[in-house]
Amino acid sequence: MKLTIDVVSDVVCPWCFIGKRHLDRALALWQAEQPECEVSTSWQPFFLNPDTPESGEPYRPFLERKFGGPRQLEELWQRVREAGKPAGIAFAFEKIELRANTLKAHRLIHRAQKVGAGGTATGDLIEALFAAQFLNGRHLGDPAVLADVAAACGMDRDGVMRYLESTEDAEAVVARANEARHKGINGVPFFIFNNRLAASGAQAPDALLKAMREAAAAA
Repeated sequence: MKLTIDVVSDVVCPWCFIGKRHLDRALALWQAEQPECEVSTSWQPFFLNPDTPESGEPYRPFLERKFGGPRQLEELWQRVREAGKPAGIAFAFEKIELRANTLKAHRLIHRAQKVGAGGTATGDLIEALFAAQFLNGRHLGDPAVLADVAAACGMDRDGVMRYLESTEDAEAVVARANEARHKGINGVPFFIFNNRLAASGAQAPDALLKAMREAAAAA
């Protein structure tokens, strides 16, 4: 039995961080049920705000404009914090100074998958990127920050820096993100199981596990 999972997400999306943690839990439950099943997870790019300047932009002012003001933003952050608690995430939005253009971060993920650091290794990189921003307030548009995160996950820092300072794979990553939009995916996280069954949003682990079972049964 095989199970493929495509995860469409953006590293500046807090709900995607929650969704990733929920997916990890669902996968642990699935593999306890189906220890012989071969699981393949692929991370697909999505740009929540594709017009973000390459150097980034002040984080809180942007979100206040987007969501209608300081009070509305604080209410949103509180909802996200509450949603993150069951997943073990203590969001530290106050530490984030810049909202990142995530093209370089998505290119890094693309490279990790392309060179064969798939499965657990790529999952560790995704986790580390989310943690770098939402727990530590680091700027994921900075190549040096991305290289540090990659190195902590076992990748070659100098090689990552050379890659990020080039434009290699940029067109391919943008094309994949556009493809998701063309398929009607307008919000993330978005999960696709065995190219048959989709689940939208940071759904609970049990809901994702149910989708896995249904996708496997349909196959």
